[in-house]
Amino acid sequence: MSIRFLTAGESHGKGTVVILEGFPSGLFISSEDINFELGRRQKGYGRGGRMQIESDQVEILSGIRKGVTLGSPITLFVKNRDYENWEKIMTSDLVQGSFGNPLQRPRPGHADLSGGIKYNHRDLRNVLERASARETTVRVAAGAVAKKLLENFNIYVQSHVSQLGSAISKKKLVEYSGLNEQADRSPVRMLEKTAERKAISLIDLAKKKGDTLGGIFEVIVTGVPVGLGSHVQWDRKLDGRLAQGLMSLQAIKGVEIGSGFSNAVQLGSKVHDEIAYQTKKGFFHLTNRAGGIEGGMSNGEPIIVRVAKKPIATLKKPLRSVDIETKREIRAAYERSDVCALPAASVIGETICAWVIADAFLEKMGGDFMEEIQQRYQLYLKHIRNY
Repeated sequence: MSIRFLTAGESHGKGTVVILEGFPSGLFISSEDINFELGRRQKGYGRGGRMQIESDQVEILSGIRKGVTLGSPITLFVKNRDYENWEKIMTSDLVQGSFGNPLQRPRPGHADLSGGIKYNHRDLRNVLERASARETTVRVAAGAVAKKLLENFNIYVQSHVSQLGSAISKKKLVEYSGLNEQADRSPVRMLEKTAERKAISLIDLAKKKGDTLGGIFEVIVTGVPVGLGSHVQWDRKLDGRLAQGLMSLQAIKGVEIGSGFSNAVQLGSKVHDEIAYQTKKGFFHLTNRAGGIEGGMSNGEPIIVRVAKKPIATLKKPLRSVDIETKREIRAAYERSDVCALPAASVIGETICAWVIADAFLEKMGGDFMEEIQQRYQLYLKHIRNY
């Protein structure tokens, strides 16, 4: 184990909290650094009414003193401002009487029915409150700390939306510097204006129809040295760890490393990245169809991950369902929701990837304080150059 985290909290509860363990001492980080990423998560065309209520701000409860990590567990808390409207429904105290009707109409595509059966809940709110993507607030906070750590070693994690519904951005990325700044200027985080305009129109149309939209986003990690992850055990493979982390994000149904799916239908000679060597540069690949990972390890090229997000399962015009008590057909429940949260998902995906890369990085380098890790990192870079 190098680093790990644990989250808690419900969508309309008092707030969400995350405890981070394993970060070294001496990492400079402030609440402003974390709030910057939280703010990026809340943006994006197609978001619902809750984003007008919440303005997420982190409260650092432990592990950081005067802007520097201590090496002890870091606790981060984000208050739910909407809790005051839900206090009677979400109270943790034993109270007399009933506040709000139990939710008994499971929504297709959500955790409602499976979770209700698994935990024997007759009020499906007990499931949806935790299954909600509101939980990603503190995952982004955790990922912000990971991003800050990686930046000390010139490793940068960025993202953009490549497809929203049928709107496809055809811009080919040649240079990655400034990618996030460019994507953040777009309300849908797309790099091509034609695709952006089409995506906005699609969101407007879906909203009018009471429907939702998904799409594909891409995460690019640059500056990753050779050798993070390992080939020796299944659970140490870097691509497997990235896929698991990203698949844990609500509504994600597919993860592709590099040109994974198109590679599957090509001849091997058209897929594998040929190796070259230059005295000043060392070993490198002439192409990057592998997406920066070979044999479960980083190979020194940019890590490229594409992620497919299904449309949000809460529809304003609900689909058919069955009442869990009467067993009669009924329309599914409707909760206030977004039309499209793909731009936000790309930001969340960034922080998930940052966490996985930071974990693998600290696993490889070791060390309990930043100066120690820097020294070990420089020794490893020297080894790479002299290999």
